[in-house]
Amino acid sequence: MASRRAPGFALSLGITLAVTGAMIVVPLLALIRSASAISFDDFINLTMSPRALASYRLSFGAAAVAAVVNALFGLVTAWVLVRYRFPGRALVDALVDLPFALPTAVAGLALCALYAKTGPLGAPLARAGLDVAFTPIGVVVALTFIGLPFVVRTLQPVLEQLDVGVEEAAALLGASRRQIFARVVLPALLPAWLTGFTLALARGIGEYGSVVFIAGNMPLSTEVTPLLIVTRLEQYDVAGATALALVMLAASFALLLAGNLLQRWGARRLGIA
Repeated sequence: MASRRAPGFALSLGITLAVTGAMIVVPLLALIRSASAISFDDFINLTMSPRALASYRLSFGAAAVAAVVNALFGLVTAWVLVRYRFPGRALVDALVDLPFALPTAVAGLALCALYAKTGPLGAPLARAGLDVAFTPIGVVVALTFIGLPFVVRTLQPVLEQLDVGVEEAAALLGASRRQIFARVVLPALLPAWLTGFTLALARGIGEYGSVVFIAGNMPLSTEVTPLLIVTRLEQYDVAGATALALVMLAASFALLLAGNLLQRWGARRLGIA
């Protein structure tokens, strides 16, 4: 029986494993090795201190809220880009990818200038009693900005592959628009939608550059975990930084693994794999 593998499989697999090991696995193993030098009691004390717990609540909580917002508006954005043709569509499509290309520090500075109490949006919001910059709300805004492309770009290919004829057939059979979306469109989109949500959540948990300028960075209040890690390093507290980094590594890996499992589940449902 002839082999189904393409020529050069062994060489390409070897290069892939070598690059993956050198660029990803080895640094992670080094982090785990460094954390193994910390006793269990010290690890618990470092990762469960009041300051660390407060940073977890802000990082994970703000990332979850931003991911939910992105899941809703990302679906709308992807739907509009796929189903409608309008002037400026190409520009809107390009703007979706802007958070990917824009340095996160630049994004943070722009958002801070926009939502500060003297900014174009921050000033009227402040007069209405809502402060955005230097509050947890500012963190959510920053994480929403950097997470939107993950949902949109995950949903777009699935929307493009959906057969509009199935929706038309459902309409001819008397289904309302709400029923068509709930029973025809949503089941096909759900795996990709959940994957985009997971990717946006994982990205938000580890975000630093766009958050540090707008968060306020007050311990126990507006300090995210990545900033706390950097602060520990600046204080030469390598053990504390390593312990916190290991917690973030475990959380991010679990989320990315869940995202990959969702993609496989979605592929099986759609008959791709």
